[in-house]
This record gives sequence, structure tokens and C-alpha cells, in this order.
Amino acid sequence: MGARLLLSFGLRRFPCVWSRGRDLASAFKMDLDIQCEEMSASRWTELKSSMNTSKTVRLDDCNLSASHCKDIGSVLSTNQSLMELTLNNNELGDSGVELMCKGLMAPSCNLQKLWLQNCNLTDACCKNLSSVLSTKPTLIELHLGDNKLGSSGVKVLCEGLMDPNCKLQKLQLEYCELSPDNCEMLCSALRTKSSLKGLNISNNKLGDAAVKVLCQGMMDPNCKLQSLHLENCHITAASCGDLSTVLAMKPSLTELSVGENKIGDPGVALLCQGLLNPNSKIEKLWLWECGVSPAGCKDLSHVLSAKESLIELSLIGNELGDPGMELLCQGLKDPKTKLQALWIRECGLTTACCKSISSVLGTNQTLRDLHMGGNKIGDAGVEIICEGLMNPNCNLRSLWLGNCSLSAACCGSLATILSSKPCLTELDLSNNSLEDEGVKKLCESLKHPNCKLQQLVLYDIYLSSEVDDELKVLEESKPGLKIIF
Repeated sequence: MGARLLLSFGLRRFPCVWSRGRDLASAFKMDLDIQCEEMSASRWTELKSSMNTSKTVRLDDCNLSASHCKDIGSVLSTNQSLMELTLNNNELGDSGVELMCKGLMAPSCNLQKLWLQNCNLTDACCKNLSSVLSTKPTLIELHLGDNKLGSSGVKVLCEGLMDPNCKLQKLQLEYCELSPDNCEMLCSALRTKSSLKGLNISNNKLGDAAVKVLCQGMMDPNCKLQSLHLENCHITAASCGDLSTVLAMKPSLTELSVGENKIGDPGVALLCQGLLNPNSKIEKLWLWECGVSPAGCKDLSHVLSAKESLIELSLIGNELGDPGMELLCQGLKDPKTKLQALWIRECGLTTACCKSISSVLGTNQTLRDLHMGGNKIGDAGVEIICEGLMNPNCNLRSLWLGNCSLSAACCGSLATILSSKPCLTELDLSNNSLEDEGVKKLCESLKHPNCKLQQLVLYDIYLSSEVDDELKVLEESKPGLKIIF
């Protein structure tokens, strides 16, 4: 069905997207945005010309290699308007990055954001990147995830990061084979670099002792870190005490992710102590696959009802069960909660908790996004949830119900929602047995003038060619609607 991008945490599909020539404010500056395209010599020559007049360039998954990097370096040294360059998932290698860095070091280069994720880099390229960091104050974002930089490479990078000329704001080192020793230098960077606002070191074997060192740096008055990602860093509840102290003392920290760490309910309890401190201004908290049970939900419910700054909570992959969801709903119904997005996919929920969820939808006016796929709520559960959706207080705009054991029986109620709630702009019903009967009911409501749906996701649903054609015709007749199947 063409170029599509599904925005869902933890279960994302990224089809190849090809678009170019999108006008920016100036008619002479344009974004060059290409993904998943093989580069012939003639095509590359064409693109080089476009890159010289572009403000942002993305060439992800384009089979680029070191041979292309000399040209890219030339563009960097001559196009003073180029602000963002994304080259993810290309085999550039260390030699390619070395060629690019020559362009980056040029006085005329004003690049602000550089993405080199999964580019087959090692520690050998880090000296060049470190030199860029220490000489180019314009560079504010560097994304190097999925490269085997290793402990030695990250150490060299940190030397550039510590340079007074470096003004980096975001550093991403996910899956870079960091060691606990690297946290000593990162701690020093946090103490001295007030410009650093975002740090992602997820999916590295750090452990509790390393996170403790990191937290010491975060406690420094000079540290202004806003976002910290520590997913799958082999930490336990022991780290949560240190993180809790940071949360209680550093109002600058507004986003924390410790997903895929087995911190359990004891860890959640410690985090909640810091979150409940008046100094904490947390906005986004990601606790997916953390071993949270209903006991942890009790603590989180208190946070929901007390922490008005919290707008996004992810609990994907935790065995909350219906009892845990009941506890969360108590917090969600509190007038003080301002949560806008809740991720409770694959949390062991059933029809039994849907009455409480429906009650939340009927009373909570701030909730905008509800992701609850992968739970066996069934048709009966959806019917109950639809009652809450119909309440005038409900302002939900995104509802994800993929793989929820649904059939055509619930599509009548969902169709009513589509034609009655113009605020709903996104609906995911993937991997459910809706069949032709259910999808036809949805199609009728999609034609209704009150329906303002922008995206309908119907992946992995068996449909006849007749209904396939009907969906295509419907999508063509409504320019603002994308149907993904």
C-alpha cells in the first residue's frame, strides 16, 4: 500500500519511504528524503546535485559505502545550509567516516545533527569523530547506535565531548558495546557539559555499579540532563534508589526509560518515591518489561494521581493483569492526573478490566493515546470500552487494539465510534479475525462526514479481493486517510 510509517512503540514497521523535493520555507532549499533505494552511478550523480541545495538529507538503507563518503564530505564542506544528515544502515565503515569528517571539519560546515546508526563503525573512527566534537560547536546531535565502538572508542569520543568547544546536546550510544568503565568519563561529561540534554546508552552491559557512578554525575549542579535512556542495561532494583534520588533532586530530568531491566516491584517502589517528590517534573516514564506486577501498580497509581507533569507512561510487557489495571485506573480517574499517553500492550488484560478502562475514558479528558494491543479483551471488552469512548468527556485520538481476540461482532460498535467521535484519528485493529463482514461495517462509517480518521491499521487480517479493492477506493476518495493492510 505504498509508503507508510507506523508509529507504535515496541511494534513498529518501517516500510521504505521515498519522497524528495518537499518545499521548505525557501523555494531554493528542500529536504532530500530517500530510504531503501539502490544507488546507480547516474542516480548518485543526480543526488549529489540535490544535496548541494538541501537543508536536511536522509539517505537511510541506500547501500552507500566508503566510496560515496568523499562526495558526502564535499557536500558538507560546501553546502553551508545543510543542517541535518542521516545515513543510517549503510556500510560506510571507518574509512568512509574519515572522509566525511574532513568535510565536517571545514569552516564552512554548519551541520547540527548527524545520524550514523548501524554503519559498520568501530573504535577506529572515534578519533576523527572526537576531533569533530572538539572543533565544531554547531554540532548538537550525534547518533552512533548499533556500531561496535567498544569501551576504547567511547573513551576517545568522550575526550572530544569534554572539550570546551563541544556544545553537543544529544548523544546516542545504544548497542555500542560500552563497558562499566565508560560511565566514569560519562560522569565527568555530565558534571561539566551543561549543554548535554539527552543521553541514550541503552542495550549496553553496564550494571548497577556503573549506573551509580552515572547518577553521581547527574547530581552535579552543572548537569542539565533532560532525557536518560537505560533500557536493557543489566540493572536491578539496586539502581532505582540512585535514580530515585536524581528524580527527587533534578527537576531538569523529564524523561526516564529503564525498560527491559528486571527492576520488579521493589525497583518501581523506589522510583516512585523520587517521582512523588515535589521537585520531580517527570513527563515521560518508560517501564516496559520490567517485571512489574499489581503490587507495582499500586505505587504507580499514586504517582498518576499526584504527578501532574507526567504525560506518558509505558508498561508494555508487564504482567499487570486485571487487578493491576484496576489499580492504575484509580489513579487515572483522579482529577489531578494529566496523562496523555498510556502503553499497556501485552499486559495480561482481559474483559474483566474493561469496565474500569471505560470509566477512565468517560471521566479523563486529557488521555489522548491508548495502546492496549496484545491483550485478550475480546469483543465483549471492546463493547464496554466503546461506551466510555462515546462519553462527551472522552477526547481519545489514538486507539490500538491489535491482536486483542476481536471478531466482526465488535465492529458495529467501533463503526459507531468512527462516525460519532471526530477526535479519533488513529485506530489499529491488526491481527484480529474481523474478516470481510467486520471491515465492511468499518468502511461504511469511514464514509461518514463526521469521521475524521487519518490512519486505519488492518495488518494481518484476511480479506477478499473485493474488500481489498473497496479499501483502496475508499482511501483514494479521502485524501486525509491512510489505510494500512
